[in-house]
Amino acid sequence: MLDWEDLRHFHALSLLGTLSAAARALGVEHATVARRVAHLEEMIGAKLVDRRGRRLSLTAKGQQIADIATRMSEDALTIERAALNADNQHTGTVRVSAPPALATALLAEPFVRLRQSHPGINVVIIGETRYASLGRREADIAVRMTRPEHGDLTVTKIGEIGFSLYADPAYLAETREADWSFIGYEETMASSPQETMLARIAGGRPVAIRATALEFQLAAVKAGGGVALLPDFMAADLNLTTLPLPDGPLTRELWLVVHTDIKDVPLIRAVTDELGGKVG
Repeated sequence: MLDWEDLRHFHALSLLGTLSAAARALGVEHATVARRVAHLEEMIGAKLVDRRGRRLSLTAKGQQIADIATRMSEDALTIERAALNADNQHTGTVRVSAPPALATALLAEPFVRLRQSHPGINVVIIGETRYASLGRREADIAVRMTRPEHGDLTVTKIGEIGFSLYADPAYLAETREADWSFIGYEETMASSPQETMLARIAGGRPVAIRATALEFQLAAVKAGGGVALLPDFMAADLNLTTLPLPDGPLTRELWLVVHTDIKDVPLIRAVTDELGGKVG
């Protein structure tokens, strides 16, 4: 008989494309994912994964099994949400996905208040630059700077985040404007509004330091590494110079996202009410 854990590990691999990514999502070692998938192939009697190259690809049979595993996963998640809906208590664990810098600056106080009013609720913050999937229950609630366009989600605007150009005063005093270098995101964020604006401002001058973490970008600015476009909640109160934006103010909308099936569960509602009323 098939081992359903083998199928779960294969499903994660089929979605994420690499052993390491699947292992991180499942909270196991990558060798465990490889062993589970190999065992599934042995039980089915067919090769499911083409292992040539760094990124794995599915064989035709592998894609067929992956489609079946996806349907099974969706059914299981529907059952999980139905079970959560049956709970009318303010007790349990809620997983909240949010960008790391935003979570650090804006979510700590609301969650402390939440714990004071609802001591039975435990909160897990998933501070990742990628967006955790609410449909796959990687998180129960998400705080996002981009409004989701797909999925059975309830989306509420809870505020706006302002961005400004920041630099260390000593750097500006020592460096001609024509010689400025810039600090920004790495290439996967190139299409974000703030990175698009930074590229226009740089105008061919180098973006010499790139980092996924806004905390590192801020540290580089404070160390005199260049000019960066940063959220005001991170940098406005520091001893940095704020430079005017040539195209006027830049703001990003802040969205609270929850799967529609669970939005009225008391446990979830307590968290969304706190965030919806206090963040932004």
